[in-house]
Amino acid sequence: MHYHRLVCRTLGIRLDIVGKAPKRGPLLIVSNHVSWLDIVVLSAVAPVSFVAKKEVSGWPFFGSLARLQRTVFIDRDRRHTTGSSRDQMRMRLAKGDILVLFPEGTSSDGRRVLPFKSSFFGAAEIGGVMVQPVSLAYRGHRNLPMNRRLMPRYAWFGEMELAPHLLEALRSGPIEVTVVCHPPLSLSCAANRKALALHAENLVRQGVSLALHHPEKIS
Repeated sequence: MHYHRLVCRTLGIRLDIVGKAPKRGPLLIVSNHVSWLDIVVLSAVAPVSFVAKKEVSGWPFFGSLARLQRTVFIDRDRRHTTGSSRDQMRMRLAKGDILVLFPEGTSSDGRRVLPFKSSFFGAAEIGGVMVQPVSLAYRGHRNLPMNRRLMPRYAWFGEMELAPHLLEALRSGPIEVTVVCHPPLSLSCAANRKALALHAENLVRQGVSLALHHPEKIS
């Protein structure tokens, strides 16, 4: 956390945390995914590890950081490995970890939330594990509202190459990011993992919309 808070200060990322940020697990955080910056932002908010696609482990520098942060690497392209990946997540949660899952399965343009995939919500099917939805909203640039022209400098999605995008973000100056920590949910209170995923998706979508368009209404 200290490292990522230092990175936030260095990059000029100002965080506005709404709600109660988690301090200890076991907990599964489910968040919308906007950029590689999400890793820095969420790691500065809570002592977390991430669930990431296996390709990340081979990335220069970022792969090393991911391994140091005890990331759970999964293969999203092979359905037969879902059960094994879910079991890895359960083991980590059973040990009291806080894991971050991006259930959209990919990153978005920062202004919308894609449908949540429910497959890995099953990792929370053990006693004492809660699921906390978190909304990430890249809402400001140099103390002004983030507009559609500037957002692609920070939102990393589609076929964008990582290195040029990283350099562009560093050159573009300070930003304000709102992190909305919604109240934790229990799988036992939902009909099933799909219902829980849909409820979490709706909360995250509402939080992003309010942070971007009506920040005064967030409490």
